[in-house]
Amino acid sequence: MSSSGNTTPRVRPRAERRSHADYTGGVYGSMLAASVVVGAGTLGSFPRLELMLLLLLTGIAFWIAHVHAHLFGARLTAHGMDRWTVLHVCRDEWPIVKAAVPPALAVAVSPLLGLDVQGALWLALAVAVAGQVGWSATAARRAGAAWGMVCVAASVNLVLGLLIISFKIFLTH
Repeated sequence: MSSSGNTTPRVRPRAERRSHADYTGGVYGSMLAASVVVGAGTLGSFPRLELMLLLLLTGIAFWIAHVHAHLFGARLTAHGMDRWTVLHVCRDEWPIVKAAVPPALAVAVSPLLGLDVQGALWLALAVAVAGQVGWSATAARRAGAAWGMVCVAASVNLVLGLLIISFKIFLTH
């Protein structure tokens, strides 16, 4: 709140917003994408297209759910809700959707790599786990963590990703 009594939140410059960005949604969205790939064992007539849509639409559905939870949870009770608050929350939660894009693109390019549908699933899973590790390392680094903590954050997310991969192996054998 400014000294003039204006309660409209000020819009921060792009560089300042980027330095304060929360990458939790990206980590979460990557893990969600990996889980979608694991759960997408039996798809219909157009498995690649269906998997791409499933990844993107699931990311969007979870983004909406997170926006809703933030707006009608803590924010509504502690603060009023105005257009700027809604836009801020939508922007902050957008990494959930962004994290679904690389695995979906991996599925899209998989025929160019000569991969069958199972190969496309494995490629998308690997890309999702790599994204999860990347988002967590970026989050730790942007938060000012020392390189040792960045490695810990990345390692924990790699272990979580490998756990999801082990679920896929277990479910397909």
